[in-house]
Amino acid sequence: MTRRTGNPLGFALALASTATLVTGLAIPRAMAKSTAHDGIALSNSYAGNSWRQQMLKMWKEASHQAISGGIVAKTKIVNADNSASQQESQIEDLILEGWKAIVIDAASPTALNGVIAKACHAGIVVVAFDSLVTAPCAYKVAYNYVHMGQIEARFVAKSLRDKGNVLEVRGIAGTSVDTDIHKGIVETFRKYPKMKIVGSVHGDWTQSIAQKAVAGVLPSLPHIEAVVTQGGDGYGTYEAFMAAGRGTPLIIFGNRQVELSLWAKLDKKPGGYHTISLSSAPGVSSIAFWVAQQILAGAKVPKVVNVPLLQIHANQLQSWLKVLPQGAVATPLYSQTWTERLIAANLHHTAPPASPGPETLH
Repeated sequence: MTRRTGNPLGFALALASTATLVTGLAIPRAMAKSTAHDGIALSNSYAGNSWRQQMLKMWKEASHQAISGGIVAKTKIVNADNSASQQESQIEDLILEGWKAIVIDAASPTALNGVIAKACHAGIVVVAFDSLVTAPCAYKVAYNYVHMGQIEARFVAKSLRDKGNVLEVRGIAGTSVDTDIHKGIVETFRKYPKMKIVGSVHGDWTQSIAQKAVAGVLPSLPHIEAVVTQGGDGYGTYEAFMAAGRGTPLIIFGNRQVELSLWAKLDKKPGGYHTISLSSAPGVSSIAFWVAQQILAGAKVPKVVNVPLLQIHANQLQSWLKVLPQGAVATPLYSQTWTERLIAANLHHTAPPASPGPETLH
């Protein structure tokens, strides 16, 4: 992901100030707690796909700017190779190292609860994002993944006039993200009796794994009109259909550059190509970073900070493609100022601030 040269949300101003929000109003710097000597660590369960790699880049970008601006002192990233036990052990180490805040993208909703409780008891701020945890003491930066599944299923049903065979490509088994998106898809399709999920595979949010999984199941499936995915599976799914000599179904894409480029290519054919692309944005890691910083600074922050999904429609496709390098995932880098506004919106139950779009990137 390329960096911005300008930021309409005033990131530079945010770096010059440690102002925080309480009930949506900025506290003067003199009233805020300084976080200049604090450290915020990231415990990441998995780094094996483009979304997670982009997420780590966004964390590094946000933390680098915060350290350069004197807002925090240090950061650290540990990756657990999709092992809950390894992630638990790594969090134990972070506790012993004395980090003031630990941000977690979890391998399991429940397996880390014990070590998270231990961190909270030690006075450490714990913030979970993306793949969440159920530990009561942890703050959560949350996408409504059930809603994501609902959006996909409704779009497919409407596009197919409420009748057709659907293949579901799921994410990593056992994660809250996979469970919630699947729930939204299944619950929505129940409202359309002629929409049938005729196959389901786990693509692990990775193109190569999705391609192999879809290729393995296709010979046993009838004609497929549409494929619902969880982000990062669309291009691999398309390649599997092409290799099998099957027609191109409606595939829901997940904001990867390779998927958006494929969409643009397919759209040039007679009749175009009708779909949408949606996903959580990898830049959510920068939101989680700033939420942790705001809590350390004494801001009033709800236990759950809801974040809007990033949806890309046909009229936005070319704008995103212009700014996305090969292999990237569409995402803004969210600033401290934007995160403060998001926190205020969650406190007051108002609409979230508009997400920075492709025009903020170069």
